[in-house]
Amino acid sequence: MICPFCRYEDSRVVDSRPIEEGTQIRRRRECPQCSQRFSTQEVALLNIIKRSGATEPFSREKVLVGVRKACQGRPVNEDDLVLLAQRVEETLRSTGQAEIEAQEVGMAILAPLRELDEVAYLRYASVYRNFASLEDFEGEIALLRAIPSSHSPAQSNKSNTPITEKNSTSPAPQSNKTLMNQNN
Repeated sequence: MICPFCRYEDSRVVDSRPIEEGTQIRRRRECPQCSQRFSTQEVALLNIIKRSGATEPFSREKVLVGVRKACQGRPVNEDDLVLLAQRVEETLRSTGQAEIEAQEVGMAILAPLRELDEVAYLRYASVYRNFASLEDFEGEIALLRAIPSSHSPAQSNKSNTPITEKNSTSPAPQSNKTLMNQNN
Protein backbone atom coordinates (compact mmCIF):
# COMPACT_ATOMS: atom_id res chain seq x y z
CA MET A 1 0.00 0.00 0.00
CA ILE A 2 1.43 3.38 -1.01
CA CYS A 3 1.87 5.87 1.82
CA PRO A 4 -0.45 8.86 1.26
CA PHE A 5 2.07 11.19 2.95
CA CYS A 6 5.46 10.44 1.37
CA ARG A 7 4.33 8.14 -1.49
CA TYR A 8 6.65 5.35 -0.29
CA GLU A 9 5.53 2.11 -1.95
CA ASP A 10 5.25 -0.06 1.14
CA SER A 11 3.60 0.04 4.56
CA ARG A 12 3.22 -2.28 7.48
CA VAL A 13 -0.09 -3.35 9.05
CA VAL A 14 -0.28 -2.33 12.72
CA ASP A 15 -3.88 -3.40 13.44
CA SER A 16 -6.79 -5.08 11.60
CA ARG A 17 -10.47 -5.05 12.61
CA PRO A 18 -13.65 -6.25 10.93
CA ILE A 19 -16.30 -3.56 10.35
CA GLU A 20 -19.74 -3.39 8.72
CA GLU A 21 -20.83 -6.73 10.20
CA GLY A 22 -17.67 -8.41 8.96
CA THR A 23 -18.08 -7.43 5.31
CA GLN A 24 -15.13 -5.03 5.46
CA ILE A 25 -11.76 -4.91 7.19
CA ARG A 26 -10.22 -1.74 8.57
CA ARG A 27 -6.44 -1.82 8.67
CA ARG A 28 -4.23 0.64 10.54
CA ARG A 29 -0.93 0.99 8.68
CA GLU A 30 2.43 2.63 9.30
CA CYS A 31 4.90 3.82 6.70
CA PRO A 32 8.47 2.59 7.40
CA GLN A 33 9.87 5.60 5.51
CA CYS A 34 8.14 8.56 7.23
CA SER A 35 6.58 6.75 10.24
CA GLN A 36 3.15 8.28 9.55
CA ARG A 37 0.07 6.15 10.27
CA PHE A 38 -3.03 5.88 8.12
CA SER A 39 -6.09 3.65 7.80
CA THR A 40 -7.35 1.61 4.86
CA GLN A 41 -10.52 -0.37 4.32
CA GLU A 42 -10.79 -3.59 2.36
CA VAL A 43 -14.04 -4.74 0.81
CA ALA A 44 -14.63 -8.02 -0.97
CA LEU A 45 -16.13 -7.05 -4.32
CA LEU A 46 -19.17 -8.82 -5.68
CA ASN A 47 -19.73 -8.11 -9.37
CA ILE A 48 -22.90 -8.83 -11.29
CA ILE A 49 -22.65 -10.02 -14.88
CA LYS A 50 -25.55 -8.49 -16.76
CA ARG A 51 -27.28 -10.15 -19.71
CA SER A 52 -25.35 -7.87 -22.06
CA GLY A 53 -22.08 -9.24 -20.67
CA ALA A 54 -21.17 -6.01 -18.87
CA THR A 55 -20.28 -6.22 -15.19
CA GLU A 56 -21.18 -3.87 -12.37
CA PRO A 57 -20.80 -3.99 -8.59
CA PHE A 58 -23.65 -5.56 -6.61
CA SER A 59 -26.03 -2.94 -5.26
CA ARG A 60 -28.47 -3.53 -2.41
CA GLU A 61 -30.24 -0.38 -3.57
CA LYS A 62 -31.05 -1.97 -6.93
CA VAL A 63 -32.51 -4.98 -5.13
CA LEU A 64 -34.58 -2.63 -2.96
CA VAL A 65 -35.90 -0.71 -5.98
CA GLY A 66 -37.12 -3.88 -7.69
CA VAL A 67 -38.65 -5.35 -4.55
CA ARG A 68 -40.33 -2.04 -3.61
CA LYS A 69 -42.16 -2.07 -6.94
CA ALA A 70 -43.43 -5.58 -6.31
CA CYS A 71 -44.49 -4.65 -2.75
CA GLN A 72 -46.27 -1.43 -3.74
CA GLY A 73 -49.59 -1.25 -1.88
CA ARG A 74 -48.76 -4.32 0.21
CA PRO A 75 -48.45 -4.37 4.03
CA VAL A 76 -44.66 -4.55 3.95
CA ASN A 77 -42.47 -2.08 5.81
CA GLU A 78 -39.13 -0.64 4.75
CA ASP A 79 -37.19 -2.50 7.46
CA ASP A 80 -38.42 -5.83 6.05
CA LEU A 81 -37.24 -4.80 2.59
CA VAL A 82 -33.81 -3.80 3.88
CA LEU A 83 -33.48 -7.16 5.64
CA LEU A 84 -34.53 -8.93 2.45
CA ALA A 85 -31.82 -7.11 0.46
CA GLN A 86 -29.28 -8.03 3.13
CA ARG A 87 -30.34 -11.70 2.96
CA VAL A 88 -29.99 -11.64 -0.82
CA GLU A 89 -26.48 -10.21 -0.58
CA GLU A 90 -25.49 -12.77 2.08
CA THR A 91 -26.85 -15.59 -0.08
CA LEU A 92 -24.85 -14.38 -3.09
CA ARG A 93 -21.66 -13.87 -1.09
CA SER A 94 -21.98 -17.33 0.47
CA THR A 95 -21.43 -18.86 -2.97
CA GLY A 96 -17.81 -17.73 -2.73
CA GLN A 97 -17.87 -16.38 -6.28
CA ALA A 98 -16.63 -12.89 -7.10
CA GLU A 99 -18.89 -12.62 -10.16
CA ILE A 100 -22.56 -13.65 -10.22
CA GLU A 101 -24.94 -13.78 -13.18
CA ALA A 102 -27.80 -11.27 -12.97
CA GLN A 103 -30.27 -14.15 -13.25
CA GLU A 104 -28.90 -15.62 -10.00
CA VAL A 105 -29.62 -12.35 -8.23
CA GLY A 106 -33.26 -12.60 -9.30
CA MET A 107 -33.42 -16.21 -8.12
CA ALA A 108 -31.91 -15.21 -4.77
CA ILE A 109 -34.67 -12.59 -4.36
CA LEU A 110 -37.58 -14.97 -4.99
CA ALA A 111 -37.38 -17.16 -1.85
CA PRO A 112 -37.14 -14.39 0.78
CA LEU A 113 -39.75 -12.33 -1.08
CA ARG A 114 -42.16 -15.27 -1.02
CA GLU A 115 -41.68 -15.54 2.75
CA LEU A 116 -42.29 -11.82 3.11
CA ASP A 117 -45.41 -11.47 0.94
CA GLU A 118 -46.82 -14.00 -1.52
CA VAL A 119 -48.64 -11.39 -3.62
CA ALA A 120 -45.44 -9.35 -4.00
CA TYR A 121 -43.64 -12.59 -4.84
CA LEU A 122 -46.15 -13.33 -7.59
CA ARG A 123 -45.78 -9.81 -9.00
CA TYR A 124 -41.99 -10.05 -9.00
CA ALA A 125 -41.98 -13.58 -10.44
CA SER A 126 -44.35 -12.53 -13.22
CA VAL A 127 -41.93 -9.86 -14.42
CA TYR A 128 -38.72 -11.76 -13.66
CA ARG A 129 -39.88 -14.98 -15.34
CA ASN A 130 -41.69 -13.17 -18.18
CA PHE A 131 -45.17 -14.57 -17.61
CA ALA A 132 -46.97 -14.40 -20.94
CA SER A 133 -50.38 -15.90 -20.16
CA LEU A 134 -52.90 -16.66 -17.46
CA GLU A 135 -51.63 -20.24 -17.47
CA ASP A 136 -48.24 -18.99 -16.28
CA PHE A 137 -49.92 -17.26 -13.33
CA GLU A 138 -52.14 -20.26 -12.62
CA GLY A 139 -49.14 -22.57 -12.60
CA GLU A 140 -47.25 -20.35 -10.17
CA ILE A 141 -50.30 -19.99 -7.91
CA ALA A 142 -50.69 -23.78 -7.92
CA LEU A 143 -47.06 -24.07 -6.78
CA LEU A 144 -47.66 -21.50 -4.04
CA ARG A 145 -50.62 -23.53 -2.79
CA ALA A 146 -48.80 -26.87 -3.06
CA ILE A 147 -45.73 -25.73 -1.14
CA PRO A 148 -46.77 -23.38 1.68
CA SER A 149 -44.17 -20.88 2.81
CA SER A 150 -43.50 -19.83 6.38
CA HIS A 151 -45.71 -16.83 6.95
CA SER A 152 -44.54 -13.46 8.15
CA PRO A 153 -46.36 -11.75 11.05
CA ALA A 154 -48.28 -9.60 8.55
CA GLN A 155 -49.61 -12.73 6.83
CA SER A 156 -50.40 -14.65 10.03
CA ASN A 157 -52.87 -11.95 11.12
CA LYS A 158 -54.97 -12.61 8.04
CA SER A 159 -57.85 -15.02 8.35
CA ASN A 160 -61.14 -15.69 6.69
CA THR A 161 -63.07 -15.52 9.96
CA PRO A 162 -64.52 -12.23 11.13
CA ILE A 163 -62.92 -10.52 14.11
CA THR A 164 -65.33 -9.97 17.01
CA GLU A 165 -64.94 -8.09 20.27
CA LYS A 166 -64.26 -10.25 23.33
CA ASN A 167 -66.82 -8.50 25.57
CA SER A 168 -69.62 -8.74 23.05
CA THR A 169 -72.20 -11.46 23.75
CA SER A 170 -73.52 -11.54 20.20
CA PRO A 171 -71.38 -10.17 17.41
CA ALA A 172 -73.05 -7.73 15.07
CA PRO A 173 -73.18 -8.75 11.42
CA GLN A 174 -70.37 -7.21 9.40
CA SER A 175 -70.40 -6.18 5.79
CA ASN A 176 -67.95 -7.56 3.26
CA LYS A 177 -66.26 -4.15 3.11
CA THR A 178 -65.64 -4.23 6.87
CA LEU A 179 -64.21 -7.75 6.65
CA MET A 180 -61.95 -6.72 3.78
CA ASN A 181 -60.62 -3.75 5.77
CA GLN A 182 -59.91 -5.97 8.79
CA ASN A 183 -58.03 -8.49 6.66
CA ASN A 184 -55.85 -5.78 5.08
